[in-house]
Amino acid sequence: MGIALAFFLGIANFLAQSVVLNSRHPVLSGLSPERFRLARRASLALEFALLVAVMLASRAGPGAWLVFYAFYTLGNGAAAWMIWRSV
Repeated sequence: MGIALAFFLGIANFLAQSVVLNSRHPVLSGLSPERFRLARRASLALEFALLVAVMLASRAGPGAWLVFYAFYTLGNGAAAWMIWRSV
């Protein structure tokens, strides 16, 4: 149950990140194409590593890591919404 919940929270995080990366926000559009590609890859890799770590930690059952990841997802969603609304 905990792994499935972490997976669905991970989908929400990747969706929020996709919204931000495709938002054409002035901060992101100010980057050179090479730096933007590097930042995109690094941020997606970090998001994936965090998802895998939470899924591995929640194998024994939902616990503090899953609660942390849920709050992280809420924060990610709020930040993505604010960035999307400011464009």
